[in-house]
Amino acid sequence: MQSLLSVTLLLLLALTATAEANKRAKNHNGGRHDKSKPAPECTSAEMQYGKCVPETGDCGEGMREANCKDRSDKIPCKIPCNWKKDISDCKYKFGPWGACDAATNAKSRSGTLKRALFNAECQTTVKVSKPCAPKVRKTRGDKKLN
Repeated sequence: MQSLLSVTLLLLLALTATAEANKRAKNHNGGRHDKSKPAPECTSAEMQYGKCVPETGDCGEGMREANCKDRSDKIPCKIPCNWKKDISDCKYKFGPWGACDAATNAKSRSGTLKRALFNAECQTTVKVSKPCAPKVRKTRGDKKLN
């Protein structure tokens, strides 16, 4: 009687483990997030991607049009808010900021193309600039005491 109970319990445990493994295998996607995929009949070279258009403002979540042959899809995209509009589909490696130019009150740096996203046409080098931060003078009373 005890052996029959042990065998039944063992079978029940095995069935539960198998069902759980099947459930995990069905929902497993290789550790990647589920993203909209282009049509399977198109290769990545054949896909034509439009610019990412943010839902609000000039950065953030948005949609991009993907075309291949006679099929057109809208896929989600994102423009980080610290990226420049004209180079948004291109990734660059930038050097350090240069010294502040007193005449223009701006400092600049250049970047070389690291990779182009979604078959974008990118410049091989770009130069960006930003206003210089105003110098804050500390008075004697503002210094830290050791």
